[in-house]
Amino acid sequence: MAYDFQISRSLIYVGLAKEEYRPKLMDWLYRHHIPDSMSNFGPYCTKYAFYQSYPTPPTGEKFGARAMQLTEHYWLVNEHMPEMKNRSMSEFMPMDVLRWQGCLPDIDMGEQKFESGDAGRTAGGNVDCPPFIFAFVPLNWEDDFKGAGRTVEDGPNYRWQFLLQYPEGVSKEEGEKWFYEEWVPYFENCPYVNRFVSSRVSANYGAPSAQFDRCAEMWFAGEEEWKKAVDRAAKKIRKPEWAESDEFPYLRPQFNIASIFTGDMATMDAYSQYHGYITMR
Repeated sequence: MAYDFQISRSLIYVGLAKEEYRPKLMDWLYRHHIPDSMSNFGPYCTKYAFYQSYPTPPTGEKFGARAMQLTEHYWLVNEHMPEMKNRSMSEFMPMDVLRWQGCLPDIDMGEQKFESGDAGRTAGGNVDCPPFIFAFVPLNWEDDFKGAGRTVEDGPNYRWQFLLQYPEGVSKEEGEKWFYEEWVPYFENCPYVNRFVSSRVSANYGAPSAQFDRCAEMWFAGEEEWKKAVDRAAKKIRKPEWAESDEFPYLRPQFNIASIFTGDMATMDAYSQYHGYITMR
């Protein structure tokens, strides 16, 4: 058996089908999923953190906002290589978990479970159900377009992180050309943007249809500044010939663009903060 040192960062965009399911998803995450995950990948994952989603801003649905959380891992090895397939114990992954996230139809699944956590993480992506997103990016950002040198003393940050998947039939080269020639100049010079970084996506291990090409992140003072920036962008960024919508960002939400709106501090750093499912008394 050979294990390659392959340091990387992964991003899971967790959706929420409706607010009714938030307590159910929180219960599963904190009662089952965190201990399952740490028991499994503790020896080779150096950071495991949750960033709770802020309320979806006005028109955020057009950008594929995911309403639950961003889950972030920092890996030392690729746990998807064949040598990692045999595990002593499987994750507890009821099918309802993906229903609560919106990746499966909203039908009570009862006691049905996925045969493994990896199987659950390939759900969704059909006509009505957004795909489960599990994207891998380099440890550090490849492109630093704006705001280098910013510190915590410069104020709080409203983070907009998003993934782009160029539509079927559009080459990656053509999609990237549109990103660099249209998105970058506009947001680089937008007065509401305090920070702008980006990287190519190196691998996708979510639903088969979730094959994202690029990840980008921008920071704003708050959601009002974000809204002003994207409203202006609609008048400045050219609509491509292969657009899936007449409105900016011209991509199919949840499928070709997915977004997370959150803060710059983890709401749960699992290794240092998780001490079990301890309820109020």
